[in-house]
Amino acid sequence: MRFPRFPGLRLRAPRRHKGPTPTIPRSHLTLHDLLSEAVAGVLQRPGRSALTALGTVLGVGTFVAILGLTATASSQIDSRFTALTATEVTVEDTGGDEPVKPALSFPDDADRRIERLHGVEAAGVYWTVDAPAARRVRAAPVGEGARGDEVPVLAASPGVLTAARATLQQGRLFDSWHDRERQRVAVIGAGTAARLGITTLDTRPAVFIGEVPFTVIGVVADVERKADLLLSVVVPRTTAAALWGPPIQNRAGMLISTRIGAAVQIAEEAPLALRPDQPGHFKAVPPPDPRSLRTSVTSDLDQLFLVLAAICLVIGAVGIANTTLVAVLERTGEIGLRRSLGAGGRHILGQFLAESGALGMLGGLVGTSLGVLTVLTVAVVRDWTAVIHPGTVAAAPLIGLATGVLAGLYPAWRASRIEPAEALRR
Repeated sequence: MRFPRFPGLRLRAPRRHKGPTPTIPRSHLTLHDLLSEAVAGVLQRPGRSALTALGTVLGVGTFVAILGLTATASSQIDSRFTALTATEVTVEDTGGDEPVKPALSFPDDADRRIERLHGVEAAGVYWTVDAPAARRVRAAPVGEGARGDEVPVLAASPGVLTAARATLQQGRLFDSWHDRERQRVAVIGAGTAARLGITTLDTRPAVFIGEVPFTVIGVVADVERKADLLLSVVVPRTTAAALWGPPIQNRAGMLISTRIGAAVQIAEEAPLALRPDQPGHFKAVPPPDPRSLRTSVTSDLDQLFLVLAAICLVIGAVGIANTTLVAVLERTGEIGLRRSLGAGGRHILGQFLAESGALGMLGGLVGTSLGVLTVLTVAVVRDWTAVIHPGTVAAAPLIGLATGVLAGLYPAWRASRIEPAEALRR
């Protein structure tokens, strides 16, 4: 092949370079530049960044609030359990192992026998009256047109209402004199009183249990133990035994209120104190261990609500991944320009991972603040002592950071695989 000649143009042979061939220095991206690019990418679209970080805010905030509220509630469970359940003992009348069991194993002076034990505050025997004649309760005189409702009738000694820590709305509770004299008096709950249309005790209202009238002497507003008292008509046990006999189907029981720390001992001594000759007729049930109950309740709450927090974090991660992927598609030209100027795939990967990590960290910090604020607000409103573990507060922003980085892995990898020539053609 012959090349045309151009006047004035001389072709010279290239000079040979003496020495080693020069190499192009590898491009690098400092940590300062990486963080600057990440912050600029987040601040470039503040509205989108805020919405993207919202899922992480909710997830981390829920995580902190749940752990804080669970720890705070656990301390309240401890105190309330110790004050109520840990001081309650119940005794069941099993009747022993005899083929023919006695209808009522409790002696007449069962209350006094138990109250003599050291550590007992109050005790009383009770059973549900199951006689057919006592199944309907009326608030009007017996006669044609009077309507009766099925209301449970509870036969109880005076100690039951004391052990249940009943709070009166009006009137009074029956005492040992009413029980000894078999008085036809009744104490009812506020709900039962409203159901029967009894609004005041000034007129000495009566209720008719079957055909027998009982004067209502007290209305109970609330009880701390044995909540079924609020839905029953409570009458003296001696009166119920004289009218309808001892319990037939429902075995009798005893409610004992003890001082703190005495419940287990009282449970061991109660059967022998009631019937030294037949202690096997009774089964005493002590309160469960408060530590095991607290652990069980706390574990259940932790598992339930941490699942909710995990769901929120997954939603936040999906939001970050989706937004980062859209950003990769929108910034294809920018990625191609950076690659053509020397940026390597690892630099693009680090840039987008830093942006998604910054969004996760930002969401984690805001979520931690909102979670702590939620715990403090609930504690102040409920008059509790806020309990937040320092490790929870320290770990929460890191969880947000990890969520952001994991969510940005695929979009960042995809951005690092974009070829410069193809990107510039777009």
